[in-house]
Amino acid sequence: MSETVFFDTLRQGLWVATMIATPILMAALVAGVAVGLFQALTSIQEMTLTFVPKLAAILVVFWISMSFMSSTLVSFFQGEIVPLIARF
Repeated sequence: MSETVFFDTLRQGLWVATMIATPILMAALVAGVAVGLFQALTSIQEMTLTFVPKLAAILVVFWISMSFMSSTLVSFFQGEIVPLIARF
């Protein structure tokens, strides 16, 4: 395997990982900002108030985007990894 093939496959794998992680990270960011604003407006400083909404938002977004994540990973493996394994 040449270096260009290796690094190109690695680059595509990192891009797929970024695409898969983006919805979950965006949900955590939006939930964190919303909870932070709520805490700043009401002066409530409870730790469970920051954790539970973020966890709930992450779980909901994960459940909704699970088919996108699975299809993205399967297409990456079938299009990139399996042909590399078959070639070498």
